[in-house]
Amino acid sequence: MVDALDPITLCDLLRVASAPDFDRWQEQIKRTGGCAQPIHLTGWSLTRDKTTGQTLHAYSTQDEPGGRLRIACGNRRASRCPSCAYLYAGDAYRLVHAGLAGDTTMNISPAVRERPRVFTTLTAPSFGPVHNRPDTGRCHCGTRHTADDPTLGTALDPETYDYAGAVLFNNHAGELWHRFINRLRREIAARAGLTQRELAATVRLSYGKVAEFQNRGAIHFHAVIRIDGPDGPTSEPPRWATLELLTDAIREARKHPYTIVTVPAAGRQPARSLRWGNKLDVRPITAFDSDDVTEQKVAAYIAKYATKAAETTGSLDRRIGELAELDQHRVPEHARRLIRACKELDPLYPDRRLWAWAHMLGFRGHFLTKSRRFSSTFAERRQVRADYRAREQRAVLGLPDPDTTLVLADWRYAGHGHTPGESALAASIAEDIRINRETAREVMEAVGQGGTW
Repeated sequence: MVDALDPITLCDLLRVASAPDFDRWQEQIKRTGGCAQPIHLTGWSLTRDKTTGQTLHAYSTQDEPGGRLRIACGNRRASRCPSCAYLYAGDAYRLVHAGLAGDTTMNISPAVRERPRVFTTLTAPSFGPVHNRPDTGRCHCGTRHTADDPTLGTALDPETYDYAGAVLFNNHAGELWHRFINRLRREIAARAGLTQRELAATVRLSYGKVAEFQNRGAIHFHAVIRIDGPDGPTSEPPRWATLELLTDAIREARKHPYTIVTVPAAGRQPARSLRWGNKLDVRPITAFDSDDVTEQKVAAYIAKYATKAAETTGSLDRRIGELAELDQHRVPEHARRLIRACKELDPLYPDRRLWAWAHMLGFRGHFLTKSRRFSSTFAERRQVRADYRAREQRAVLGLPDPDTTLVLADWRYAGHGHTPGESALAASIAEDIRINRETAREVMEAVGQGGTW
């Protein structure tokens, strides 16, 4: 690693490694999981006995390296912080898998495995022909592209490709999803011969979905959809709520006129009717590893894309201030044209904030969302870890039960990130943690206790 570093980074690395408080700095970074962009805090905390007022423990960042405490940034993007993204993906996997197989630690019964449930993919329509890998193997341009060919997804004819339509679709994708889910409830009610109110008293539609950018820069959604009883995962759906009924209702809801979003004409832009693409994939989810669409594979697939965004197309992973940044970061031409379309359309549709979301090619929704009763929440998963760390710290310090103590604290933000040398060392720590994690997983799999995350 040292040989590959530039002189400035190498000098800074030696400075950090030779500092008298290096061991404590290294301990802080290990506790963040090797976070690439840690948050720096300054402050203090006191733990006192509620009855006597005696100080049981005192802590101050004055004795920390640089007078700061470093905590994990928590960024979900793998391009920004692989370590925190791994943790986020793990939470995503647990939440989705719990909604498919149950999890007693989250109070979700394994009975959800018996419910009608499917894995469906809603795609974007065509905005013009692009370089691809069809079943015939040969693209329209006459080339047989390899799987890693950077031209895949780019326009065959950039001058006629509808870049404006593509970013407007991305920008309204969240609306299209909400219309689809609302229409799906109506389709289920119609097949059951119920009104909307009667349906709500009989079944509940639960889902978890993730957004993925295709190579062409268009959003599509992967979703797990499940039918429960009226109280969610704790109640059984009626007998008429079958897998076939759910599948048929999804196919009809996707193409229903209600799911179309109309964008008015503005400037030289014509009025548009945005709708889902013709390609729809709906497959039942099974519980067996021998099948293609299992609970584990679906949960892992959704978790994987929960940490990715438009940077997979060559766009930036942060907001763009000026178009000149595209040259600085060598953004590919196809992504560049989509970003420029956001810039040009922004004054025509000011309420859509297209330029603010240009780095996301117009998409402004959350990448992973779920209905309220599908499973647990990210906040609950974070709280579980926080409670564990608190118990661990109390045990190490020998502190009594938290009900008998009072904690006083004052914390302030003092920056974030690493110096060049710190960044190189943190990356090395993160790599060691990753290797240890992978080794532990292989051992668990070898003894029949394996699983993702």
